[in-house]
Amino acid sequence: MNKGAVVNLLSRIEEERGRFLVWAPLFFGTGIGLYFVPLREPDIATYTTLAVVVLICASIAWRWPWGGGPLARAVICVALGFGVAGARAHWVAGPVLDFRYYGPIEGRIIAMDRSQSDAVRLTLDQVRLNDVNPAKLPNRVRVSLHGDQDFLTPAIGQRIATTGHLSGPNGPVEPGGFDFQRMAWFRGIGAVGYTRSPALLLSPPMGELSLAVGRLRQTIANRVREVLPGDSGAFAATITTGDRSSMDRATIDALRGSNLAHLLAISGLHMGLLTGFVFQAMRVLMGLWPRLSLNVPVKKLAAVTAIGAGVFYLALSGGAVATTRAFIMVTTMFVAILFDRRALTLRAVAMAAMIVLILTPEALVEPGFQMSFAATTALVAVFAWIRDRSRNGTPRRLPGWLRPVLAVVISSAVAGLATAPIGAAHFNQVSHYGLVANLLSVPIMGAVIMPLAVLAALLAVVRLEALALSLMDWPIRWILWVADTVSSLDGAIGKVPTPPGYVLPLLAVTGIFFILLRGREKWVAILPTMVALVGWATVERPTVLISSSGGLVGVMTSDGRALSKSRGEGFAARSWLENDGDVATQQMAFEREGFSGQKGQLEINLSGLSLTHLTGRGAEDRLVEACAATDLVVLAAWRDGPVLDGCALLDRKALAQSGAVAVHLEPGGWFIEPSHPEDLSRLWTR
Repeated sequence: MNKGAVVNLLSRIEEERGRFLVWAPLFFGTGIGLYFVPLREPDIATYTTLAVVVLICASIAWRWPWGGGPLARAVICVALGFGVAGARAHWVAGPVLDFRYYGPIEGRIIAMDRSQSDAVRLTLDQVRLNDVNPAKLPNRVRVSLHGDQDFLTPAIGQRIATTGHLSGPNGPVEPGGFDFQRMAWFRGIGAVGYTRSPALLLSPPMGELSLAVGRLRQTIANRVREVLPGDSGAFAATITTGDRSSMDRATIDALRGSNLAHLLAISGLHMGLLTGFVFQAMRVLMGLWPRLSLNVPVKKLAAVTAIGAGVFYLALSGGAVATTRAFIMVTTMFVAILFDRRALTLRAVAMAAMIVLILTPEALVEPGFQMSFAATTALVAVFAWIRDRSRNGTPRRLPGWLRPVLAVVISSAVAGLATAPIGAAHFNQVSHYGLVANLLSVPIMGAVIMPLAVLAALLAVVRLEALALSLMDWPIRWILWVADTVSSLDGAIGKVPTPPGYVLPLLAVTGIFFILLRGREKWVAILPTMVALVGWATVERPTVLISSSGGLVGVMTSDGRALSKSRGEGFAARSWLENDGDVATQQMAFEREGFSGQKGQLEINLSGLSLTHLTGRGAEDRLVEACAATDLVVLAAWRDGPVLDGCALLDRKALAQSGAVAVHLEPGGWFIEPSHPEDLSRLWTR
């Protein structure tokens, strides 16, 4: 690169110096992402080096603000992101159960939701376990309630007791898969399990201030469901309080299949509709009093009221990432009104992203954060472009009634396109008719349901909330009907395989560059985007997958992945098939041609690899014979005997160290990829 090119590059960087805030989340997020990459936990020497780098770069930015200054600040943001993520990981540290426990479980309910099997799931703190050292008790445990549970109506703040199974959170069900261990670590969950015994009430809620908001949330949700029973009440309780404990799996699947699941998340749509309605309503009401409207800045007073409504809604909903982001966005907008400034800009989005990432850096790797900010950034950028085009040209004015319709169409299309790759990567499906479903549902949500929810909150003061809640029934039924109808259409849902790990970060970075860069240089982002999409389209799934218990094996065949059993280890089976982009159920995958032999000793021959899966009683007795005939034996039992010659053996003892494994076939042979390599040592791994 010649001197002129260097000068031009530094000049271009200098032009972006005034917009550094909009770039800061990219660099800060890069640092957070780098923290999660290494196999070993960073040591004190790493953080000391980062501190030195920050000091050096701060000196450069202060002494030479032109040219090198922005680059130095970028490096500072990366280093700080890395450090904040590490500090957060240590801050939330807590005991993790390191053995399988069965016995009495006692604790206080602090959260409720539903598991993948549609069972009510309780998160408990102040935990007591039989014969477990208090110093080793998890701070929180999560228990799914199965069987007859008619003895208890769970409520936030109750202290309960039951008898059940617990173990530490499991790692990925395949190498590179979703890491539940890491998620549980940051949420303070040190054990998960289930019970089939009745859960019994030990003491009612005691009035602890820390759980007051949770109890209020549940009280409101119960009242909503009392007035609106069934699916309508469950939907209304979810969008008003964030309580999803009554949403059944079929309804959630229908909403996801129609790309309407975002209506359940208390995010930008809900926060914007609620605070916007409060803002406009306050302006109208105060405008009815001439003396007040002439002597008081009504618009600013309405903005303060809307911020207060947003604070209440944020607390009531539990403060999820999407809700926090939405609250910061609307608060920024209303604060700008107080100072007579415009706020719907990328700076507001960047500010919200920085606040969320500083408070909860682990949110970066979760779909909620990614989809929320992808949609918001794209919407702000597109509407800013439309606004600028309108100012610079002489566009044809649209009729007043058509403008909100066009806004809904554009918003749904832009948000859908921005979040589609993220949703497809995390949930392995694409809703082909999602735009149609959103056009039929979002206007009803904004024009009818959310205003009625605000009206119900106001009428609750005089105990007349049932009037407004009952009016929400048919609009909600309409949305649920749209979701069910659209998701059941032929070809409504397309399944896609999980992409390689570099795809989403590459798409995110190139998307940000395309939005933030100006002129022709933004088209440089096209090439990396194509690389990511080609990598996704040509991804090769592992030939063989083996669960961490050795009880389930999945082998890729010409018809799809064949599974070694029809029941049991359902989470791993479902995850493997979804990651393959396969629509089959576990039973269907079990019935595929592939494995042969008798129950307890299944065999399969692949190109360059023969495998035997031993399960059931006496499995170890058949080990020597199986080892003599095949290359790889998977034993669903713990073996302490001597090493056998002639074959590779994966038993529960080996899999306890390696986690779930993938077997890859290559022209020269095959190799095993573990979920937990030998040198893996992070805070959340055991």
